[in-house]
Amino acid sequence: MHCPFDAFISIFVVIDLPTKPRKAKKKCFPDGGMPICKVLKAKVSSKMVKIAYILLCHKDPSSIVHQANGLTAAGDFISIHFDANAKTADFTLIQEELADNPNVVFAKRIRCGWGEWSLVQASLNALKAGEEAFPAATHFYMVSGDCMAIKPASYTHKFLENHNKDFVECEDFFASDWIKVGLKEERLIYRHWFNERGYKALFYASLDVQRKLGLKRSIPKDIEMRIGSQWWCLRRKTIEMILAFTKQRKDVMSFFKTTWIPDETFFQTLVCHLVPTEEIEARTLTFLMFSDYGMPVTFFNDQYELLLSQEHLFARKISSHATDLKDRLNQLYSGPEVELNITNEGRRLYGYLTKRGRHGRRYAQRFWEKEAGIGRERELLVIVCKKWHVAKRLLDAVTRQVAVKGVAYLFDESDTQLPDVGGIEKTLDKRARHRRAFLRMIYDDMSTDRLLICLDPNNIDVLDDFYGDRATVKTLEIACNFSNDYIRGHAIRSGIANENSSDDALSRLVPTIRQDLAYESDRIRDRNFPHLYSISDKHSPEDNMMQISAFLDIGEDKARQIAETPYLFED
Repeated sequence: MHCPFDAFISIFVVIDLPTKPRKAKKKCFPDGGMPICKVLKAKVSSKMVKIAYILLCHKDPSSIVHQANGLTAAGDFISIHFDANAKTADFTLIQEELADNPNVVFAKRIRCGWGEWSLVQASLNALKAGEEAFPAATHFYMVSGDCMAIKPASYTHKFLENHNKDFVECEDFFASDWIKVGLKEERLIYRHWFNERGYKALFYASLDVQRKLGLKRSIPKDIEMRIGSQWWCLRRKTIEMILAFTKQRKDVMSFFKTTWIPDETFFQTLVCHLVPTEEIEARTLTFLMFSDYGMPVTFFNDQYELLLSQEHLFARKISSHATDLKDRLNQLYSGPEVELNITNEGRRLYGYLTKRGRHGRRYAQRFWEKEAGIGRERELLVIVCKKWHVAKRLLDAVTRQVAVKGVAYLFDESDTQLPDVGGIEKTLDKRARHRRAFLRMIYDDMSTDRLLICLDPNNIDVLDDFYGDRATVKTLEIACNFSNDYIRGHAIRSGIANENSSDDALSRLVPTIRQDLAYESDRIRDRNFPHLYSISDKHSPEDNMMQISAFLDIGEDKARQIAETPYLFED
């Protein structure tokens, strides 16, 4: 038999479901050849990858038209479900504007409510419409009106060609901590008929009655519950198995129809039930983040480069006001291939910019640690400097001129050369957990009562701890000038960014990091520590000499030699 797709290999698969076998759907080759069972492509070229986007939306009709035209411009398809709660005039506008686009189909509309089964039913309606209207679609990708592509279509098609898997976040419902707060198993074991947002009193009254009467129900025995993001991308064969399953397993459908927030469990559970594990990539291809309050992070016009640098194919959610960003992303998807710099640093940058300034908590002290101080008779000299190489130069200069033992950044740098003091020195965590006891061992091993160390200004809790000891503690701050290049390098060294970060992303970080560095210095001075001294590359050698003399309690001649150390402040 002649096959028009002779560049590809076809395999014949009869889908096996947990109940009675599904009857194979008869299909014919375009040339009228004999009917065969379900045809699955073992390999599909990038030209043959076609995506049917499943769009759930409820507002902003002009934006929906713009989004649909953008996604279909590269030859892909879209199946739209527009919430029946929305204005009829808005839906009519969308239909009229897209009437001439053959790659658009509309699903049967229903009224949707957050957390309800209606969201799953709307998805199924759109899937059925898309599967029937677009037989060439190889993948089905769930998006919302707030989602936009952050890669060219050519990149997306090639990615899906090279990864013949279903992409769906599907954590174990009971074993994972995917649900952070609120109802967990109650979502499943009790029936939910009322919308929590629209009828809160009835929702919780119904739940309380079921609890008091012990009206728990069982999960279908052959189903292992999964949970995850509803933004999935599934292959055609998987969608067809799911649609067949919905017709055959009325018991499972009845169960899900009265669960709470089923759009986070329905497709996730069915994919894992129907598809071999090795064919599932348990992650979403849509880049999304949530704030500490559980709200989705919104992206704006100035975050185009950030979005392109993520490893995902889509992003959610794009601000409705970010018209420039939407225009650029639309052009990106339907345009030519572009050079991409994938750094995947979005979450790290967001975490840094939103969580800076929060105070961490150190481990609780052991009872023996409370009694283990540095020692009343000892002196601790601390050089505080953000530029570690500058502090190390000064430490070397001091130890050459003065009879004092020195150790560099022992609480900041894991590979600092330290004596063997029983294993505590091996990791930064152990050193920080037993700071005073650890330093006491260093003093003992070096047979000294006077020790000079370096400390990063960010580690102010260590300095607080030492000033609480009975030892004499002196601090010398080295105030340095920070160029933009240094700050960029610091962002990379500290893990805020990486070497592949774009110049645009780094330049946006510079003002924030500079402010952080100033804050660290101010925080030390605001403590009003006794014996606090300061030198700077902006001060005269004479002023620096006086501060060094007081800090080390040495004569002016030796202090001047230290202050005039060649290239002391150089980068």
